[in-house]
Amino acid sequence: MRNTNSKKLIFLALILVPILACSTLAPATPQPAATLNVLYTSAAQTLSAMSTEGAAILTSQPISSPTTTLALSTSTAVEFQTFTVVPPITKCDIAAFVSDVTYSDGSSVGIGVAFTKIWRIRNVGTCTWTPSYSLIYDSGERFGAPSSVPLPGNVAPGQSIDIAVQLVAPNQSGRFKGFWKLRNPSGVLFGVGNSGDASIYVDVIVSGYTVSGYDFVDKYCEAEWRNAAQALPCPGSDGASQGFVFVQSPAKMEDGSSQSKGLITHPEQVRDGFISGKYPAIKIQSGDRFQAWVNCMNKANDCDLIFKLQYQIGKGSIQTLGQWREVYEGEYYPINIDLSALSGENVKFILTVLANGQAHEDYAQWISPRITRLSSQPPTATFTPSLSPTVTATGSLTPTATPTSTATATATATATATQTPTPTNTP
Repeated sequence: MRNTNSKKLIFLALILVPILACSTLAPATPQPAATLNVLYTSAAQTLSAMSTEGAAILTSQPISSPTTTLALSTSTAVEFQTFTVVPPITKCDIAAFVSDVTYSDGSSVGIGVAFTKIWRIRNVGTCTWTPSYSLIYDSGERFGAPSSVPLPGNVAPGQSIDIAVQLVAPNQSGRFKGFWKLRNPSGVLFGVGNSGDASIYVDVIVSGYTVSGYDFVDKYCEAEWRNAAQALPCPGSDGASQGFVFVQSPAKMEDGSSQSKGLITHPEQVRDGFISGKYPAIKIQSGDRFQAWVNCMNKANDCDLIFKLQYQIGKGSIQTLGQWREVYEGEYYPINIDLSALSGENVKFILTVLANGQAHEDYAQWISPRITRLSSQPPTATFTPSLSPTVTATGSLTPTATPTSTATATATATATATQTPTPTNTP
């Protein structure tokens, strides 16, 4: 049946094509309406018959129509993740930098000058620091420092501590940095910052020449030396009961080594006796420093005394720059004090030594006490100490506000009123 229908369609097409072609090529005069109607009627009848047959064909083969189903999800509660407040992470050992007590970043230091860097840091961990903790050199310029420095005491969480390291500037100009960290008794390093691993550091600019502005040994007899009751001769006589002063050259150190020269001062040989020497006024410049090494004279086995550095401006009250207790234990200690706060002043310095109890073999030895300053010109003659600095407490770095009326007013000082340096191995 399909073949029959196909033949009918072909036949119809063969009839219509010539008719339509003739219609197209016919002259512009339109055919009469009756003719067109006949043609349209015939074509319509033919197509209607074909449609009827086609419908019969289509209905004989049922076609399934797809059914579209819209699936709607039922609404359910959406679960959101809840967040629990997590407390900040805490650490046993972690520090926070508080301030540079001395030598802030970019400070100037003379070539070869010994200086004391002090950091103030806070314990922000959960463990107490003890003297078993230490500050250790990590990297950068070492400045002649030891590899480690023990903490001077216990530091509970939340407390702060000042840590001092004695350094020596390089013998060349430039900007230098040295980095340090803390170490716990287990050998674990830690530092500052949020992660607790950043270093603290010293950052100084080294320039110029260091020259001697004043030598207290060379000019020691220009000072007024006295004990509690009287003036003393200069030089004095070794062993004099009223106290004495003289220069020893070479100076014999506690450990048996020798240095070029030392100023020996022995207090009056009574309980808590003392000796002091007030020097003529010296005009202080910015950057000037008082430097010396202190110890007992060699073989002075019973030596137990207090070194004190004081000053006076005009007729004003006497101020104390620092004091240090020393006993005979084979060690020596550096003093290095910035005098910049006195810049422009005419200052009388006072070297005082007090017996810590009964004065017996209290041979106090000031090694090369001097005022150093920076200069654009090389020095003509300076004392170059061969001592390697030891790490110790070096007293106050700025003038204190505890004046005394005279140098004799502190003659009754006891051991508890002084700062005791921490002994270190003699270089």
